[in-house]
Amino acid sequence: MRDPFRFVIVGSGGISKAYIQAIGNLEDAELAALVSRRGHCPETLPESVPVYRSLREVDVPFDAVVLATPNGLHHQGAVEAASLGKHVLVEKVLDISIENMDRMTEACRQAGVVLAVTYQRRMSPDNITVKKLLDRGAFGKLYAAQMDVKFYRDQAYYDSGAYRGGWQIDGGGPFIQQAAHNADLLCWFFGMPEKVVSMCDRFAHQIETEDHGVALLRYPNGLIVTFTASTVCKPGYPTRFELYAEKGSFVMENDQIVHWAVEGIENPADRSFEVHDGAASATVSDTAGHEAILEDFIEAVRTGRQPAVPPESGRLATELVLAIYRNNVLGPLR
Repeated sequence: MRDPFRFVIVGSGGISKAYIQAIGNLEDAELAALVSRRGHCPETLPESVPVYRSLREVDVPFDAVVLATPNGLHHQGAVEAASLGKHVLVEKVLDISIENMDRMTEACRQAGVVLAVTYQRRMSPDNITVKKLLDRGAFGKLYAAQMDVKFYRDQAYYDSGAYRGGWQIDGGGPFIQQAAHNADLLCWFFGMPEKVVSMCDRFAHQIETEDHGVALLRYPNGLIVTFTASTVCKPGYPTRFELYAEKGSFVMENDQIVHWAVEGIENPADRSFEVHDGAASATVSDTAGHEAILEDFIEAVRTGRQPAVPPESGRLATELVLAIYRNNVLGPLR
């Protein structure tokens, strides 16, 4: 029987609780330690798990780190872990700038360690099915698509961390925070658009960044995608994706197919898997998606294959969001 794969979680904020739960649910994984700069212990952390102030202080054996720190700090944790020869799984997003993503990717490459991103919506069976159908051209010519991330967050959510809703650490508002998963799906499904136009503004929150925005994305094959990201849509609604093509259309809510009308293909909806619905709360109650990503990451490290979301692919969501911010016709919000 092989030894369990040992993780160290770096970061003690809300998302660390999801990883504590997910690692605890896996038979082949073990939480070796947690790193918190403030020495904070999440209430769900088992008493047997030691807490350290820095990664270099960790003196128990471990194989990889999970970076559960704020967006703009991910490159720092990845570079440090790579210098210790440890594999790296990064909570979305990979990071908030091209320079940071380049730096952490190169550090992990030079160290020969695996770097991957937690974009767990790629693990949804229905998203996997759609991806396969797109790859083989099963829908014919693609006309239009719509991705709606119409969430709600109150001011208390943004006040809970000094970095929330800021440019320097969060990297932006709902496009790079709540809707990063959906930006990743668009890049996974369709690649990068050739033209981006957006309108982003601040309506209901005391923050630096947008709290509502809409982008139009034009792809080389002619496809036009409308992408909405918001935290002002009270009380919050499930993410919704619609695709209209030559052979029909379908609608997904929270990564599950709810309407299907595609010629020659029976509805492939699979209800065996659910990912966290963040419509009204950032708290992750269902960790099935995180567990799937963790299992994939462990297997990738052990077998030497690519993880489900390697940095070359996982960085595209950030690149798309940066293009959306750069092409805001209302002007910069900084």
